[in-house]
Amino acid sequence: MQLIDPSHPIYKPLWVRILIVAVCFGWAAVETLGSQPFWAMLSGALGAYSAWMLLLNFKPQPPAAESDATARDDAAENDEPPSEGK
Repeated sequence: MQLIDPSHPIYKPLWVRILIVAVCFGWAAVETLGSQPFWAMLSGALGAYSAWMLLLNFKPQPPAAESDATARDDAAENDEPPSEGK
């Protein structure tokens, strides 16, 4: 079962992935200092899972061919002179 979808566009920037992992481990530290071992283990496990999915196992998706074709079509439309008949 996959809890984090690494192909989602929100995870593309590296700083977002690092921030998610840092917040999870930071919250584990807060819970440890507050003498709450259950919540510390839970957030630490979430941090480990997010580090595995978002940092160690992350494979960026190449740009979609569909967006390239759209960009080329837009460029072709801009090259045509405007019609002056109407």
